[in-house]
Amino acid sequence: MNLPDILWWYLENTLEYLLQMLPCMAISLVIFSLMRPWRGKRLARLGLSSGPAREGALLLFLMFSAGLAALTVFPAYFWTRGHWLEVMNGRQPLFPPVDVQVQLQTLQLEPFQEIFRAFRGPWVMFLMLANIGIFVPIGFFPALLWRGWRWWKSLLLGLGSSLTIEFIQFFIGRNTDIDDVTLNTAGAMLGYWLFCLSRTLFPRLISRFQCRPEGGDKNGLPV
Repeated sequence: MNLPDILWWYLENTLEYLLQMLPCMAISLVIFSLMRPWRGKRLARLGLSSGPAREGALLLFLMFSAGLAALTVFPAYFWTRGHWLEVMNGRQPLFPPVDVQVQLQTLQLEPFQEIFRAFRGPWVMFLMLANIGIFVPIGFFPALLWRGWRWWKSLLLGLGSSLTIEFIQFFIGRNTDIDDVTLNTAGAMLGYWLFCLSRTLFPRLISRFQCRPEGGDKNGLPV
């Protein structure tokens, strides 16, 4: 495959995964909308307000997190149209049975094996890049939305989330790989670095994504 074909193939796979994220993202949108009045009252009791920029970023992060869950803590291709058609026609169960012996045989706990293998083929390279990229928001959005966020919090959030996902995947018939944890955590740290860069370049813009005292100060900056 030449470079344009590889890039087009990457795009097609990315769009396929995005489509699988949509059902859970839609559910999270409904939950966010239902909880917004309660959140508004809670912030008012604390003397704080959350502006449109912060609400939009918070919604985007919630929807992304739900989409990430759709891709990682359900069986492979669970949210595809083909899977649901097979289920409704009675040709396969909603949750396929899991063979623990097979899972133990495919358990990959040797570091860097998949990372090194990524340079031998476009599919494994795609998975490696995806494992990094999909965790960038995990490091970026919390730092953007909550004051006092530190690098080690992004590290722990990325590491803890990835370990939880890999643990669940063992019991749903997905591959459990230590390299995924390494790549996911690296992605979270990359997200935090991007936040730090954005804060340095656009400090006033970044301030709009955090809670402010009710009414805000004269400069519209948070306290």
